[in-house]
Amino acid sequence: MRVKALTFDTGGTVLDWHGGLVRALSRAGVTHGVTLDWHEVANHWRRCAMKAIVGQVRPAFNMDDVHRSTLAETLAHYGLAGLGPAEVEDVWSEWHRLDAWADFPQALAELRRMLPVVSFTMLPTSLVIDVSRRNGLAWDAVISCEMLGVYKPHLEAYATTAKWLGLDPSDILMVACHNFDLNAAQKAGYRTAFIRRPDEWGPAGPPDPHPNMAYDLVEDGFAALVRRVESL
Repeated sequence: MRVKALTFDTGGTVLDWHGGLVRALSRAGVTHGVTLDWHEVANHWRRCAMKAIVGQVRPAFNMDDVHRSTLAETLAHYGLAGLGPAEVEDVWSEWHRLDAWADFPQALAELRRMLPVVSFTMLPTSLVIDVSRRNGLAWDAVISCEMLGVYKPHLEAYATTAKWLGLDPSDILMVACHNFDLNAAQKAGYRTAFIRRPDEWGPAGPPDPHPNMAYDLVEDGFAALVRRVESL
């Protein structure tokens, strides 16, 4: 398999969104003396946000906007509409303060010594900048669907990304823990690597923990991915 660059899904595959959102929501709960299953609340918020952004074409909003509107919906759903503006802003802002999975920063550095590595994400550009600086992640480029105007899994997003990188899609290895992303990438002509992230959705586990198609690589973590890329 010939590979000239790697593109990474970033939310979920690289970032522990669930852990960050649970911490932020529970902080707000403590302030108001409210105890809920914060894992469930975080996952509800995430599901609402994904439903609102996946497949959008030239929307007048980005994922930051979606996170804000779906947070309001989620707080109302769970009886937390009484949070003050500063508290709501703190919870929403957690997206810009997320931690990367522990095995990713070192893997990114090792991969970049071999090939260009790109964040190809539905997250807003400003969010990726913030979390990358926070976690010491040095990408060769960030390509957000916000820039493209077309959101995954539209094939145009993958085709335009390959064009911007000056590569044939078959020269790019798309790395993700989500089947919908990899299935579209494969259809667009990319090589594909499924990385298992069993903790992405907290104790409930991810909705798609196993590959549902035949991908080029299937790995349990980023250290294993580095070894496989080295062998190429």
